[in-house]
Amino acid sequence: MTAPHRTYLTAEYDSADRARAIERSIRPEIDDIEGDRTTARLSRNGRQVELAVEAADLVALRAGINTWLTLRGVAEDALAGHS
Repeated sequence: MTAPHRTYLTAEYDSADRARAIERSIRPEIDDIEGDRTTARLSRNGRQVELAVEAADLVALRAGINTWLTLRGVAEDALAGHS
């Protein structure tokens, strides 16, 4: 897929442990959600978690951003309930 559109969604957490938990929570979705118009990559560096979303067109990019922000938000909410 040619992906001329991309964005990076970076979140910094209060600890590396929390960032690791967020990463582990959403990593299984990376391979399951990809389609022919969008792809996503996930990385973590210390307290930061970054999602790179690439898409063939702007509509697919917007949809990908919404999907990944929602998944990240659910992971954050779940962790907040276990604090």
